[in-house]
Amino acid sequence: MLLHIIARGKIGRSAEGELVERYMKRLTMPHRITEMPDRGGKLPLAPPGTVTVMLDEKGKQLSSMDFARGIEGWRDTGTRECRFLIGAADGFDDADRANADLLIAFGAMTWPHMMARAMLAEQLWRACSILAGHPYHREG
Repeated sequence: MLLHIIARGKIGRSAEGELVERYMKRLTMPHRITEMPDRGGKLPLAPPGTVTVMLDEKGKQLSSMDFARGIEGWRDTGTRECRFLIGAADGFDDADRANADLLIAFGAMTWPHMMARAMLAEQLWRACSILAGHPYHREG
């Protein structure tokens, strides 16, 4: 299953960009990042068998274990691509939210979208390590 981050904004050479790169290099699952302009442009078409997860302040707050179980379930049921959408500073509208399969939030606080990308990359690495039985994640 392809883990595909589709994010508004260019991260460039920055501390957040270095974090994203560090965690994405560790992923054992196929992965890709697509950057889009802050405004305009259309999302790449989703191939059949795609799950869309949107990072949104109105989303569910999942534990790392629950996030890993979700990825495991999609992988094991033949999902071809899991897209993770990160919006620009103004986030998503109701129509965008309605098209997502799952909305998730990294807590009740508002996070800059570049930090959200770094946190997502880390959580993807953490989920893969959980599924592989790697000791990186410590529950409890």
